[in-house]
Amino acid sequence: MVDDPLGTPRQWHGHEERTAVGPTTRRRQLGAELKRLRDQKGITLELAGEAAGVSRATVNRYESNSGPVKWLVVDALCRAYGTTDEERTALVSLAKNAKVQGWWKSYNDAIPDWITPLLTLEDEAVEECHWANTYVPGLLQSRAYATAVIQAAEVRAQPELIERMVDVRMKRQEVLKKESPPHIWAILDEAVVRRRVGSPQVMAEQLDHLRTAADTPHVTVQILPFDAGAHGAESTSFVILRGAEPTLDVVHLSNLGGALYLEKPAESERHRVVFEYLRSQALSPSDTSSLLAELVGEFTTTARKER
Repeated sequence: MVDDPLGTPRQWHGHEERTAVGPTTRRRQLGAELKRLRDQKGITLELAGEAAGVSRATVNRYESNSGPVKWLVVDALCRAYGTTDEERTALVSLAKNAKVQGWWKSYNDAIPDWITPLLTLEDEAVEECHWANTYVPGLLQSRAYATAVIQAAEVRAQPELIERMVDVRMKRQEVLKKESPPHIWAILDEAVVRRRVGSPQVMAEQLDHLRTAADTPHVTVQILPFDAGAHGAESTSFVILRGAEPTLDVVHLSNLGGALYLEKPAESERHRVVFEYLRSQALSPSDTSSLLAELVGEFTTTARKER
């Protein structure tokens, strides 16, 4: 997400945003720490700038995650704030690593500009809370299911590009294989697991894949049944990406041709409340597994009949 002066989320799409690099979790953490240290010191932006030999605007830019950072400036600010050597070294390291490019750089041809912030945040999140009302979340999709989803969305794309986009989605799933993977909590509307995406066999494999994923310690899956009635999420799927600190939480909302990234605490809190409400209405993980097993059987039977 690119911050604007009013704190309003902006979309990532189109050529004019192509050269902008959104704040990574490291960059945002750096900004939050620099602001905390200045507030702790009790000095204004102007005084901080004077002490570090930079302008007020530069200090404000570093704190608000706007634009690139130079580690020498971060070092100077830390000295102005009287940090310990350990704190200064940690923040300088954050500044140096804020420009590190992720694995997705080599897939630029198959990744829309607006999804890059999601990949960056996803790579560093400690937890992801997914509400899905259309498709199984990308991190939990089988390859065949992902192919069917992307083919439906990119009807004009060449087969080679479709394959490349599927590769990206599968590569994303490697985050679940890290030594300390994020906890994925996915709540799926019942329509998601009943909607036929691809062939019945593809659906049977996908739902079985979902059950297998849910058996791992870092993945929790719940289904919101139709008979739960109305709920607070309206019609929008969303993902809450939780950082190591609450101030680093981001809400991701996707739409046709772009995405929104919401960072205000009030926005994150609203979505957390809605997610908790959905979780209380959804089937338990064990009942969800039973329903998935039942649906695997139904789709498998249908697949045999269509052969």
